[in-house]
Amino acid sequence: MTRRHLLLGLLLLAGLGPTQALAQRAPNLNELPSDLTVPAVSEGPPTAGKRVRVVNPGYDGWKLSHVLYLPTDWSPGKKYPVIVEYPGNGGYRNALGDVSTGRVEDCKLGYGLSEGRGFIWVCLPFVDVQARAHSLTWWGDADATAKYARETVARICTEFGGDRDRVILAGFSRGAIACGYIGLRDDVTAKLWRAMIVHSHYDGVRHWGYADDDAVSARMRLHRFRGKPQLVMHETSVADAQAFLKSEEIKATFVTLPYPNHTDLWVLKDIPERTRVRAWLADVLK
Repeated sequence: MTRRHLLLGLLLLAGLGPTQALAQRAPNLNELPSDLTVPAVSEGPPTAGKRVRVVNPGYDGWKLSHVLYLPTDWSPGKKYPVIVEYPGNGGYRNALGDVSTGRVEDCKLGYGLSEGRGFIWVCLPFVDVQARAHSLTWWGDADATAKYARETVARICTEFGGDRDRVILAGFSRGAIACGYIGLRDDVTAKLWRAMIVHSHYDGVRHWGYADDDAVSARMRLHRFRGKPQLVMHETSVADAQAFLKSEEIKATFVTLPYPNHTDLWVLKDIPERTRVRAWLADVLK
């Protein structure tokens, strides 16, 4: 038995649950200093170095938009890789101080991985057709959400120099599940992505109570990805996703965050795991 397992066992014997025990032995990620700050969303047309709210054609009068960031080195006529990101569920808060609002404005992965340079970054909504708005929890209308993704990626590539051959799909928590549930919903949507970065949860590993959340349905979606690169992350352990993908004989790169926090804030911290993910991303885009 390792010292790590012995310590965890002692904490469990002391009456602490697994999550509490992990919190006792690992540093709280929220206590680490950040070396990056995500730019606030501002109004106006997209320009280099700004995050702006954009309404797609056909959605006038809806309370629905995505958030677009053009890198500081952006200029017309050049091509840039694109990070497309989905947010986690809203209304989440835990004892460690982790918070997820569910808003597209509060995504972080794309900025932390690029440091605001060299990548176009877009944060997409989940389309609630009845409310004509972004759904703060789960999918809204999953097919409408996938359609919105296709429309937005096409527009970014046409209007802002996004490179159609270098589009990366990423997400945290609900957004991580969305990489499979939305991003691989059909063959046309699945073809958009060169690779995926999936942080904290994975489509098909756990039942959540919505339609087609089972492993069999998730496997059908996953095979639309056709073995392209994916990096799968989770706090404290990636074992569940690892076992699921191994059963399908699908290779992936796995990264375990040594923190109990359920959050995407790690990407704004100078930690080895962020360095590793950035290196993987650079290699995928070569």
